Amino acid sequence: METHRLVLPGDLNHYGSLFGGRLLSWVDEAAWIAASAEFPHCQFVTIAMDKVEFRHGVGDGTILRIACERTKKGNTSVTYQVRVSDAKNAPEVPVFQTNVTFVSVNDRGEKRAI
Repeated sequence: METHRLVLPGDLNHYGSLFGGRLLSWVDEAAWIAASAEFPHCQFVTIAMDKVEFRHGVGDGTILRIACERTKKGNTSVTYQVRVSDAKNAPEVPVFQTNVTFVSVNDRGEKRAI
């Protein structure tokens, strides 16, 4: 699955670069949408993001490409590799990359099979 986000002034930190927390939120949301679209009968919650390393700053007006690919599926969990890049200027160079793992839960928050 792939989505895009436009970096706006409200997304920037006090140095004029994309706020890291905003990017993490977009990454989590994109991966959750990928998991929920692939397994529509499941309720997923995030349990892990394996590495948080921002490779370079992103400025106002940048269009980010967020690509999610499933890398692992267990009985109750699923993991997606998420790769974020500058869609216009350097789509092959990642701004950020991580693996996001979700667990399927029932209405009481208990694990359930996918």
